[in-house]
Amino acid sequence: MRTIAVIPARYHSTRFEAKVLAIIDGKPMIQHVYERTRQSQRVDDVIIACDHPDVQQAAEAFGARAVMTDPNHASGSDRIAEAVKNISCDVVVNVQGDEPLIQPQVIDALVDAMSGKDNHVMATVVTAIRDDAEIDDPNVVKAVINAKGEALYFSRSRIPYQRNAVGQIYYKHLGIYAYTREFLLTYTQMPKSKLELTESLEQLRVLDAGYRIKTIETDQSSIGVDCPEDLVKVEAAIRKQES
Repeated sequence: MRTIAVIPARYHSTRFEAKVLAIIDGKPMIQHVYERTRQSQRVDDVIIACDHPDVQQAAEAFGARAVMTDPNHASGSDRIAEAVKNISCDVVVNVQGDEPLIQPQVIDALVDAMSGKDNHVMATVVTAIRDDAEIDDPNVVKAVINAKGEALYFSRSRIPYQRNAVGQIYYKHLGIYAYTREFLLTYTQMPKSKLELTESLEQLRVLDAGYRIKTIETDQSSIGVDCPEDLVKVEAAIRKQES
């Protein structure tokens, strides 16, 4: 099963311009993501999907394979679909360009999930929420999971509603995906659903269309970079790991 990891690297981020090039511990953020992804044992190749010459130049400077894509793509999935449309592979992994602490073991587990007997066309990662403040934070996407480990729903709201105290675990969705190449190309041509537009969560398009999304649970922590202040947190985490 040939697997390609693609890192969508959008230059004009709304909240943090050119954040993929922000320097963390002496390297641009996109390099941290790339190097960690390369450590995956289940990935055969890694591509950075750019939308700006500065990002392509930076990626090629540290030895990455970078391809230029349309800057007008609405989502990372659309950008990745363009990057792999002429590449032969079975599985495509979407590794977010603003996740410099991504663990290669998480990528491995995600790819393994795609080779299971249930023939899922898509998989993603969740982790148990340990900070109660995150449950009501709309920037933290919550996931409800069934007994088979498949996603029932994703929301920015607190779900499920706790009418009775039965020890319900709340899960946070981590924005890393794996798809079969065939499904990725199909999915990016599907019209946006009302649920997707309501919550501004593109994975709801998949559920709304009746497909199943396999989830992998991890206890590996990660810090996504949404604003300049997050760079300090990531640097502190990197130095802690190194020590």
